[in-house]
Amino acid sequence: MRDAKSTSPWSVVSLLFTAFLSSAPASDQTPKRADHTDRTHDVVVYGGTSAGVVAAIQAARMKRSVVIVHPDKHIGGLTTGGLGWTDSGRKSAIGGLAREFYRKIKAHYDRDEAWIHERRETYRFYRPKDDAMWTFEPHVAERIMENWLKEYGVPVVRGARLDRAAGVVLDGHRIRSIRTLDGQTFRGRMFIDATYEGDLMAAAGVSYTVGRESNATYGETLNGVQKAQNTHNHRFIKPVDPYVRPGDPSSGVLPGINPGPPGEDGAGDHRVQAYCFRMCMTRVPENRVPFRKPTDYDERRYELLFRNFEAGDMRLPLKIDMMPNGKTDTNNNCAVSTDYIGMNYEYPEASYERREQIIAEHRSYQEGLMWTLANHPRVPERIRREVSQWGLAKDEFVDNGHWPHQIYVREARRMVSDYVMTEHDCRRHRVAPDSVGLGSYNMDSHNCQRYITPEGFVQNEGDVQVSPGGPYAISYRSIVPKRGEVENLLVPVCVSASHIAYGSIRMEPVFMILGQSAATAAVLALQDGCSVQDVPYSKLRERLLADGQVLDIAVAGPVAPSGLKPADFRGIVVDDDQAELTGTWTVSRSVGPFIGNGYRHDNNEGHGAKSARFVATLKPGEYAVELAFPPHHNRSSRTRVFVVHSGGTTALTLDQRKPLKNPKQPFQRLGVFRFDGKAEVRIENTGADGYVVIDAVRFLPSDRKR
Repeated sequence: MRDAKSTSPWSVVSLLFTAFLSSAPASDQTPKRADHTDRTHDVVVYGGTSAGVVAAIQAARMKRSVVIVHPDKHIGGLTTGGLGWTDSGRKSAIGGLAREFYRKIKAHYDRDEAWIHERRETYRFYRPKDDAMWTFEPHVAERIMENWLKEYGVPVVRGARLDRAAGVVLDGHRIRSIRTLDGQTFRGRMFIDATYEGDLMAAAGVSYTVGRESNATYGETLNGVQKAQNTHNHRFIKPVDPYVRPGDPSSGVLPGINPGPPGEDGAGDHRVQAYCFRMCMTRVPENRVPFRKPTDYDERRYELLFRNFEAGDMRLPLKIDMMPNGKTDTNNNCAVSTDYIGMNYEYPEASYERREQIIAEHRSYQEGLMWTLANHPRVPERIRREVSQWGLAKDEFVDNGHWPHQIYVREARRMVSDYVMTEHDCRRHRVAPDSVGLGSYNMDSHNCQRYITPEGFVQNEGDVQVSPGGPYAISYRSIVPKRGEVENLLVPVCVSASHIAYGSIRMEPVFMILGQSAATAAVLALQDGCSVQDVPYSKLRERLLADGQVLDIAVAGPVAPSGLKPADFRGIVVDDDQAELTGTWTVSRSVGPFIGNGYRHDNNEGHGAKSARFVATLKPGEYAVELAFPPHHNRSSRTRVFVVHSGGTTALTLDQRKPLKNPKQPFQRLGVFRFDGKAEVRIENTGADGYVVIDAVRFLPSDRKR
């Protein structure tokens, strides 16, 4: 019933005047919101992440009305928020609109005017003959996405946060409309939740989980608490005291350390992997903004950092990957870095206000970290000198103090549907018959907690980096709710996956792939008048393939082979797990061929601080010395190798980028040398210009005529 006051003459005049104002052109200073109250869209996309942008474009290409309802200001999520180093695994697994986006990136950098602070010829990751480019500046990605949406006339309603308590109107198992906190209502026939948090999914009553499952839940090996996996690079490699007063447990623990037990290996818990911001830095003087000291700077936050340096860990705690124009995508690295470990557990289900506090705390910590690394006297002078060369890029994130507008939500809620992607899918022990895209990146979890070891030292826990060995299929059922739950909702970001499987799926190109597949399924469901659970897969597959999606493992290229057995080769083979290692080396199986269980690499860091000695005892005589490693374009082209033989030491420089002539023969000859008993091959990463890789050394008795 209408309120009686609304029929008064003054009310009528007021309504007419308001209607006149709403029909007038909006000024540049006060842009008018589009009125969606009286319109039902075919597809409503909640969340303007990269997945949301691509989903909206796909719906528009299929001639359907679509709107993006975005809780934030900037579109693109992490793709436009600093993550310019595209983590994707196998690039051949990326097709459809996702690849089209990266082709647009390449087209931008093909233009001479795109290169302002650097010459194109000097940028290592620009390859003229490639169809796409995988590294880029944040503002370039955002401009491309904004123009893409304008090209297809997709409206974006910004700053519109879902009323999570009462804003989802359901009619049986179908969403009829969503309402945002500012009072706007969006009616739709199909809905896509493209947020990193899964807010629409949760508010609609869809099943989900937060945290790590136990290994027993899905029969996995890499889920739950992972103390036994603690051989990665992102840990304490020196003993560091965790207590406020060193050696005194009664004084309490330093900030961020779990004072209780960490949990049994493989046990599930509530913890999620750590978040950070992917900073865009530069050392180009005219574009550099020095790191600022936050107003709430608290030196106690960095006591672990100081103690770790003082214990002798002199690694630079930053992963700095170069983007065009002298900029970076800067990520977490080593024991104490940009990840604010243990400070995000509330985030997935927190209120908007609490999330803002958590984001502000993360920003304050990370800004303080950078100022500390560049200025604090307890930081080694060599580290201060290196970090102080850098600053934030002046021409990025200009409306946010040059700080990324998007925090890296590595995981939040994850849907639980009729098909849960697990480690078994990533390893292809199980292959989904209803593929809507491929993943191929490492099963990658960042650390989830800091705890105190039985010996009384601090340690990080939760970092897992295990390659699936190649691409794998992502099930359509993992992006739609359970049968019997919501019938017109698709979820391409907070997909149905275990914690460790999500660690591989959670890559921006994969989110774009799944966004396109979700929108395609939504339109097909509209055409057939069916639920998303009943979309015929044969019809969906046909359309996805027609639109350039890559759905089949074989199309994306062969999977990495199983390790070749040392016994399959003549001579004496010393594998990398038998080598004497100095420094931290990361085990990988990403690229084949390799000997044994995998190979190791230096993570392209700590140059001059890492080496590997392969030692064998031989009968006196001449031997051909050969080195096995899987070549790749990101390897070092000047890897230092030393062969210690009876005549002395021979120093060699090896190009580890050069492809193998025969993949079935992974050993490359270093030369023929005489040994009188002990043989040694030493590999160092001094002066390397890429990843230094070690796999195996073979000593093959020589048949050379004398």
